Amino acid sequence: MEASFESLRNRAVRTGQVLRGDGRGWTLAVVAAGWLTVLGGRYLFPAILPQVKDFFGVSNATAGLAVTTVWAAYAVMQFPAGMLTDRFGERALLATSLALSAGAVVAVSLAPTFWLFLVGCALFGLGTGLYGPARGTALSKVFGEHDGTAIGLTLAAGSIGSALLPFAASVLVGPLGWQTTVALLVVPFLVIAVSVRRVLPRRTPTASPSGRPSVRGLLRALDTAISRHTVVAVSAATLTLFVMQGVTSFLPTYFIAVKGFSQERAAALFALFFLSGALAQSVAGNAADYYGDRSVLLTTAGFGVLPLLALPFVEGLVPVGVLTVLLGSRLALNPVSNAYIIAVVPNAVQGTAWGFFRTTFFLLAATGSTVVGLFFDAGLADESFVVLAALTALAAVCYVFLPARTSV
Repeated sequence: MEASFESLRNRAVRTGQVLRGDGRGWTLAVVAAGWLTVLGGRYLFPAILPQVKDFFGVSNATAGLAVTTVWAAYAVMQFPAGMLTDRFGERALLATSLALSAGAVVAVSLAPTFWLFLVGCALFGLGTGLYGPARGTALSKVFGEHDGTAIGLTLAAGSIGSALLPFAASVLVGPLGWQTTVALLVVPFLVIAVSVRRVLPRRTPTASPSGRPSVRGLLRALDTAISRHTVVAVSAATLTLFVMQGVTSFLPTYFIAVKGFSQERAAALFALFFLSGALAQSVAGNAADYYGDRSVLLTTAGFGVLPLLALPFVEGLVPVGVLTVLLGSRLALNPVSNAYIIAVVPNAVQGTAWGFFRTTFFLLAATGSTVVGLFFDAGLADESFVVLAALTALAAVCYVFLPARTSV
């Protein structure tokens, strides 16, 4: 036992040295801070959904459409963002994403009608959509074989943001109103945009800025990237992200309308979901680096079925809180899945292919918010979690057939 503990301690020390050395620590900190704000900002919308519904006088399904709009616009931007990353480099894309997101936040907060609110949501999705592909490839290039750990820590920071920002919004939305609460996001977006420009190294883009992309070139890049590895991984990622969208878009509403909790307690449980996810993500990336992607993905997806099935049958704050912690562990899928897909794509087309794959699974998964909203409007809120559990089980089946990274 002592030898095992010493081995784990030595591994942690070595990993920490790799993450901090040669200025990599600052790169990780800035990229993670940006993702904390980007993801926390997107999950702020479900937290204020009751106020948005009342303000504009819309149904659950229509309010869910706003969340779908954010994520669908985010998805659409992934492919061009990947190409732009190859063309101009990660630093330019990350800083631009944060600046555009700040402008979109202003548009959302000033929207006088629901349809203009949707336009603001689309702009926010497009702005934040520039961040994802560049974030992944930047960390993959800087941290190499330790990319799973770096991506895991970054996504864990995003989960912390997803816990803190919606919880803060639930506290502020009463005295300040939802418009002012949303507008406050402008400050961290702009501060981190400046930090990205100062900290991230300038890197040589993969594609020449003077060249123009062609349809034939894009098809050739995708043909190079598509393999059994990517087909299986992207199929599973689509299913798990659809479930994630469905769960997170209406979990606060479910806690309030079905479980009978106050909005403050619902927000605290929602924060607990993401804090649990942050812990799971920080562990999962490192575990996958040492024990393999498939083992971690299969175990996490398989376990993720259970809390979804149990949630409709559990009552009381403490039991529901325990289930929420277990439910949050499904976020461990994200860093491992992301690192795997990036690693099995050839370097020459990494940004373009990664952007295309992200557009594919995020665009399909974005419909999860609207689908679950329809279940809620039909009085089938509990049944929606059973359906989401079945989709998670199907993703676990996909991971059974996931090839090892080295079997290209």
